[in-house]
Amino acid sequence: MSQVEEEADKDKNLATCSDNSEEQFSEVKESPTEEEEQQGDEERNSDRPQEEREEQQEEKQQEEQEEEHGEDKEGQDEEREEEEEDEEDFQLPALLRINIEKYEGETKEELPHGKGVACFEGGHMFTGTFSKGLMDGHGVFTWSKGMKYEGEFVSNMPMGQGTYTWANGSSYTGEIYNGKRHGTGSYTCIKYGVSYIGQWDQGKRHGQGVMFFNGSKTSWYKGEWVKNSRQGSGDRCFPSGNTYSGEWKNNLRHGEGTMKWMKLGQEYVGMWQNGVQHGLGTHVWILRRTDISQYSRNNRYTGDFVHGQRHGHGTFFYAGGAVYEGEWRNNKKHGKGKFTFKDGHVFEGQFVDDRMTNMNGNRALTPLCGAVLLSRSGSSVLGPDMTLNIERLLENIPEKRRQNELKQVEFAVLRNNAELRSIYSFYSRLGSTGSPNNIFLLSRLQLWRLLKDCYIHHDITLTEIDRLISVVVCLPEDTEKNNHSPFTSIPLRGLLSCFVIIAYHILSEDMDSPKYLLAACLSKLLIEDILPNAKRVKGFVFRLPDCSATTMTYMKRCWEVYHIYGRLYAGSTDDKMMTYRHLLWLYRDLHLLDDKLTTVKLLKIITLESPEPNNLTSSLSLKITFLEFFEVLLGSAEVKCPQFSQSPVDMEQPSSRSYTDNSDRSELESSSLLSEGEFTNSGEFSSTQESSSSLQEGDSEARRLSAERREERQRQRQREREAKHQMIHQFFNDCFFPAVEHHQLITKMMKEEGLSS
Repeated sequence: MSQVEEEADKDKNLATCSDNSEEQFSEVKESPTEEEEQQGDEERNSDRPQEEREEQQEEKQQEEQEEEHGEDKEGQDEEREEEEEDEEDFQLPALLRINIEKYEGETKEELPHGKGVACFEGGHMFTGTFSKGLMDGHGVFTWSKGMKYEGEFVSNMPMGQGTYTWANGSSYTGEIYNGKRHGTGSYTCIKYGVSYIGQWDQGKRHGQGVMFFNGSKTSWYKGEWVKNSRQGSGDRCFPSGNTYSGEWKNNLRHGEGTMKWMKLGQEYVGMWQNGVQHGLGTHVWILRRTDISQYSRNNRYTGDFVHGQRHGHGTFFYAGGAVYEGEWRNNKKHGKGKFTFKDGHVFEGQFVDDRMTNMNGNRALTPLCGAVLLSRSGSSVLGPDMTLNIERLLENIPEKRRQNELKQVEFAVLRNNAELRSIYSFYSRLGSTGSPNNIFLLSRLQLWRLLKDCYIHHDITLTEIDRLISVVVCLPEDTEKNNHSPFTSIPLRGLLSCFVIIAYHILSEDMDSPKYLLAACLSKLLIEDILPNAKRVKGFVFRLPDCSATTMTYMKRCWEVYHIYGRLYAGSTDDKMMTYRHLLWLYRDLHLLDDKLTTVKLLKIITLESPEPNNLTSSLSLKITFLEFFEVLLGSAEVKCPQFSQSPVDMEQPSSRSYTDNSDRSELESSSLLSEGEFTNSGEFSSTQESSSSLQEGDSEARRLSAERREERQRQRQREREAKHQMIHQFFNDCFFPAVEHHQLITKMMKEEGLSS
């Protein structure tokens, strides 16, 4: 990996105003970033059929696009700050080398003693306390060139607490020992905006301290110092926003540390030596967002680095799903390695300068899926985070075909690896306020929403799907209460296994006996249902991103209500799950129905996502998951609290806008406003006699009006968001939960009276 070029425009020359014993210190350039990784997929044979060559060329272009590191060439030159001392050396003259020309003040035995003012040769002056002819105690010493010291003196020497002030306004305040900064103190250089707060030793920064390298304090270092050098553990923030946290030596990153390049979208975690990556580490390149999910994909290398380059053994995970594991030399795949393409086929052998070679050293052909080269015939082509759990499903396949069947299912997953990971990432973040380690796990509630968004529930209910996949998503510690719990976490491999199971059960009977049944069912489900419809979030729980986090705060208590009343209404049945009819009973018992929320309106909310929305009674006998229960509650909130709902629920057509369409809509509205403003002004200035200056004034006025309208739209959206939050809080705190508590209290009292009678 080549070194990052030094930045053309350096930051300011940072300076310290110190005595001549202080050393110059400098900031080195940031560590190198990766060169663009090339797939090297030119090894495909040009003699193959034209269709295959075209497909391979398209695959190559796609892989090259996926493997770009996102390294903006304009941003490759990282910060280098040279901190030079160009201030004059300010020495405090010793009394033996200065003569008092004039003195006014108290004396003792003809020597200055007590308070007084002394003028020295060369124009220096001292005002303060003397003791036996020596400056001793508190005083102010002013040099002829403008430097000043105010503080404590001991026998002509600054000692204790004091303040140095240079002629240009720079200053130091803190502990002084023998005229030098020693102990704890703060230093500010006015000329370059540099400031330091921390520990000093004999005039040098030494110990713990914070240095700001500019006046805006966007460039700083906080950590350990040794003799003016960053050494030990410390955090560094650069003007660009890039950060490094870890170990230092002689002002260079050295040891274990983490570097983040914000604009380039890169991160390195691992070992450093003399400012560059060296040793074991992980470098991640976050690619630009390319799909509607707005969640980034990334390339990742984990392995050995030598002098800033991938060198040794390492694994490169491509954003598109391809993986290379093997030897590297000077940033290139070189030596023995294994390359797994995103469509599942594998090459295992020798690489030379990023190219695959066969046993004779020639460029190798890449086998298709039907002739996969694997080191072990029974090994999985999926990584550990994608390993499928479909053993029970494979029991339906003849034993001699199971291994091939499993392989083909894995290939189907690999072909859609990037999209499936993106879908998982998207839904696992719905309703989440954040994660300390930026790791999000899909919950059962989010899985239900994904299945409903993809219309899978139209042919089979969510509760039936939940039973089919329970072997995959249920945890061993699940109790009766937690059965079908919305809080259950599902890893990526669990979601993929769910898709395979669902695809088999709802599609296998309609398939025309394909050679690989499971793979065919999965591919059909992905192509026709999952990929076209995922990420277009409907319903009430996650429809509004700004309100989802507020909604989630009431989820746990609503789950308890669902569980309690599910048991109450289910009676002696084995499965204590609610039906929509039970939900109607609940609203009746809690007296939630009124002139605003009538039975008909409640039925419309219930059937909003039904395949037969006009048949209000078609779903009453269906068992419902907690998501469907929760969705109805939130739909009711918009009807029960219309004073806060700026946009009442549309009973005719459920919202089909995607979760990310909100931002797109804002941009569209902004652009529409601008177009409208330009059109209006062009109408006003349509005369051919108008001058160009008038047109410019009109354009300026149009932009001003457009900006005002955009601001008003933003304020309006903010008011709507606040209203939604108030609506949710009012419904649950003032309506639903009080009604539940009242009903439970009445029920308890009636039971007690029945027992006593």
